[in-house]
Amino acid sequence: MHIPDGFISPPVAVVTGVLSVAALSIAVTRTKKVFGVRSAPILGLTTAFVFAAQMINFPVAGGTSGHLLGGTLAAVILNSPWAATICIATVLIIQAVLFADGGITALGANIFNMGVVGVWAGWALTQPLLRLLGGKRSRLPLAAAIAAGVSVMLAAVVASIQLAISGTAPANIVLPSMAGIHILIGVGEGLITGGVLTYLITARPDLLAGEEREFKGWLVPIVSILIVAGILSLFASTFPDGLDWVAEQIGFDKLADNVRVAVPTPFADYQVEGLDKLGTSIAGILGSIVCFALAFGLARVMKSAES
Repeated sequence: MHIPDGFISPPVAVVTGVLSVAALSIAVTRTKKVFGVRSAPILGLTTAFVFAAQMINFPVAGGTSGHLLGGTLAAVILNSPWAATICIATVLIIQAVLFADGGITALGANIFNMGVVGVWAGWALTQPLLRLLGGKRSRLPLAAAIAAGVSVMLAAVVASIQLAISGTAPANIVLPSMAGIHILIGVGEGLITGGVLTYLITARPDLLAGEEREFKGWLVPIVSILIVAGILSLFASTFPDGLDWVAEQIGFDKLADNVRVAVPTPFADYQVEGLDKLGTSIAGILGSIVCFALAFGLARVMKSAES
């Protein structure tokens, strides 16, 4: 769902950019007030994992693929939609600047769609769903999985509205197309979200920010992230993702070719020139490290500022 340059109009880019900056400003202020000593490693590890997991496109129907958005997962792990907004925004900024994944001019729209709408829809739905399922901790993965799937579709609807307002595609065509394919992608989102939370609750509850447990160590989460980014990413589907597929079907995919933003992207398309699959592994691992470092450093700065 990463909107590239050229898909949305300048007014839409400006408005969503302003909304995203405002949301991030509030998120930083709110997060500073609740961050504890364990928050920096958990925010860093969550951000790195979301980046790594987003590299793995899984196939869905009709020669299309999808990947984890991670908003609901991050909100539940961090026990805060505000911190999750920071997490997803960090991933999106790194992807756009270093990997040419998502447009620079569309960065505000992407942060708003995935880091605000996706995060908050998932968080808001998880709470009542958990109560409906009995409120037990063991039901959290199921509640979050359902919420995550719905949040993907809602984020896709908002992206469709932005495309329609921009004049990129008629609303009566782009909206059902985006919603339809992202229902299927949402199933994958839900399965991944539920699976990760099931593991964390049973094996590593210390990695959940809402748990007051002693942090057990870095080895397992770091190795897991490196495996996802450096090895599993090599098996990602090569089919176009939901937005790219819709753009091809409706015929506005070439709009991205008309806009060239002069920002160096050393690992464009998650590649290192001349290294083929090894380049993908290197790019994924470096991206995960950068995401961790930025999120961890930001958390430490916010904690120091609040102390």
